[in-house]
Amino acid sequence: MILNDKHLQFKKKVKEFADNVVAPRAIELDLKSEFPHDLVKKMGEMGLYGLFIPKKYGGAGLDTLSYAIAVEEISRACGSTGIFFAAHSSLAIAPIYIAGNEIQKQKWLIPLAKGEKIGSFGLTEPNAGSDASATETTVKLIGDEYIINGTKCFITSGHVADVIVLTATKDPSLGYHGISAFIVEKGTPGFILGKEEDKLGLRGSITSELIFEDCKIPKENLLGNEGDGFKIFMQTLDGGRISIGALALGIAQGALDATVKFVKTNSKNNRLLSRYQSIQSMIAEIGTEIEAARLLIHQSAALKDAGKPLTKEAAMAKYYASKIGMKATNIAIEIHGMLGLTKKYPVERFIRDEKLMEIGEGTSEIQKIVIARQILGK
Repeated sequence: MILNDKHLQFKKKVKEFADNVVAPRAIELDLKSEFPHDLVKKMGEMGLYGLFIPKKYGGAGLDTLSYAIAVEEISRACGSTGIFFAAHSSLAIAPIYIAGNEIQKQKWLIPLAKGEKIGSFGLTEPNAGSDASATETTVKLIGDEYIINGTKCFITSGHVADVIVLTATKDPSLGYHGISAFIVEKGTPGFILGKEEDKLGLRGSITSELIFEDCKIPKENLLGNEGDGFKIFMQTLDGGRISIGALALGIAQGALDATVKFVKTNSKNNRLLSRYQSIQSMIAEIGTEIEAARLLIHQSAALKDAGKPLTKEAAMAKYYASKIGMKATNIAIEIHGMLGLTKKYPVERFIRDEKLMEIGEGTSEIQKIVIARQILGK
């Protein structure tokens, strides 16, 4: 789809920020496994976190397409910064916007949308990854308090988050029927920060284990109604798949941009690499597939903005973009040769960062199940 002038101007603004502010920090964040506190603050100052949230709740009052554009541009410069931005802006904010009451929106949504607080999304558990209905974290209502016990793992920004939106079940045997969603604040007694993961890629992003031992939260921290948790999180994940698709797309575009620069400035046998037909063929192939992925992502964002069903399209966008992202980063390294495996060029970072996109927000196999069920009928 063709972007209108408003979206093109917004894309230019975010691209300039990504090129001038985010990109220069990318190597250091990766090498030092350093969380980008400075970039987090600057993105908040730019008003990027609540792009699709109404202004009355601290957002920019724009749309999901603007958000997808922003994720792509930031991720093109730095995947670690991109995944923080996506997890905070979509996964943490969306459930409160979707299901929160007015008091919850005033208390948590507004500071999250303004970037005054950092948010996180707690779904994955040691025994509940692809099958989110297998949640084992338990919750009991005693008087006016919910008591939560369990462990969440692989949680983006878990250690730095001020607000966690998570799932827990009153009875694991009930499957998704027993799952509810809750908001837990940093510092709540019984909320313990577990280990941080040492990862292959996205090393500037914090990935955390979160432990809950008789963690007591007020009854008012229930999001929606009891038993609504699975539905709320599935709605959130439809939007989250747009996020991961845009992230994968941004990293792939970054790899292509780096490769184009490389072949235009490096020679073999006194002939620029860009003049070789075999290299032109590879660049044409991944360039076309990246553009196709972009169209799928933009289509999904447009459907969400129109209030139309997007489960199939969002799953397709995430599946295809992550698949093409791995292909694009792999070809980028092939074209760079041995230099592509060194820290001198960014493509080795791009391929490490890209791999998560085939796993996070539902693996590629899960996306294919979602797509098939939509096509065949559940």
